[in-house]
Amino acid sequence: MKVVIIEPLGVKDEFLLETVNSRLEGVAETEYFNTLTTDTDELIKRGKDADVIVVSNLPLSEKVLEGCKNLKLISVAFTGVDHIAMDYCRKNGIMVCNCSGYSNHAVSELVFGSLLGLMRNIIKCDERARQEGTKDGLIGNELYGKTFGVIGAGAIGSQVALVANAFGCRVWATKHDKDINLPFAEIKTIDEIMAGCDIISLHTPLNESTKGMIGEKEIALMKKNAILVNMARGPVVDSAALANALNEEKIAGAVIDVFETEPPVSKDHVLVTAKNTVLTPHVAFATKEALELRAEMVFDNVVQFIKGTPKNVM
Repeated sequence: MKVVIIEPLGVKDEFLLETVNSRLEGVAETEYFNTLTTDTDELIKRGKDADVIVVSNLPLSEKVLEGCKNLKLISVAFTGVDHIAMDYCRKNGIMVCNCSGYSNHAVSELVFGSLLGLMRNIIKCDERARQEGTKDGLIGNELYGKTFGVIGAGAIGSQVALVANAFGCRVWATKHDKDINLPFAEIKTIDEIMAGCDIISLHTPLNESTKGMIGEKEIALMKKNAILVNMARGPVVDSAALANALNEEKIAGAVIDVFETEPPVSKDHVLVTAKNTVLTPHVAFATKEALELRAEMVFDNVVQFIKGTPKNVM
């Protein structure tokens, strides 16, 4: 069996190769490409003999997969799989596994780091302190006592809910199809969360049912003091509707880590110039600890597939 690591996975080569050897030595032939490409022909060349492709967030289109005739498994070093041609995989019996859970702590920590940055004016305070200024006009708000809504209470959303609870927030969450243990959370509909929460944090996958899920209608339900956090996927939110609400001061702010396309984000994007935002370039998952855990998980998925006991199947 041949395993092709078709792109870098965000960890040092030494760590990656040590992880591969500890799990696949004597089990499978491996080939590692430590340069990034989006060229279709080059990707087909890399994957044409692969039984297994290991990929992070590099898009694998139907055309690329058509050129990989031996492919049986795509092990995705990511939580979302919207960059994989899933319909083609289903039609052609190609299994897809993800690494759900690797970034639970990384994402939740950035949610609250960014929220505190916005609510306590940390960036403005830093600028003021460097300019011999005072706190005048920079009085912030506390998380404590706020109603915190989680839309998408899966692995990451549940961790966010736990941290919100620790901050002393009242937590509302949408019902999840898995048995998520959040005894302190009140189960609410999306509309109830949009209308009733001071902070709304999005943690849904991107699919046909969630694309555009938070649009003009939903944003119009938000309270004037409310903040929207999107660390799910960019297309889950109508960016233009959100920017309008921010610029017209109909809501208090937004924390955005994801956009319609991967960074770099155009300086002309409507959210780049919108009021009261903290923007980050899809970095929520990117900590040393999370990326190393992800590398271990992605090859554990390969091992389990070879053994005939696959896990994390999408």
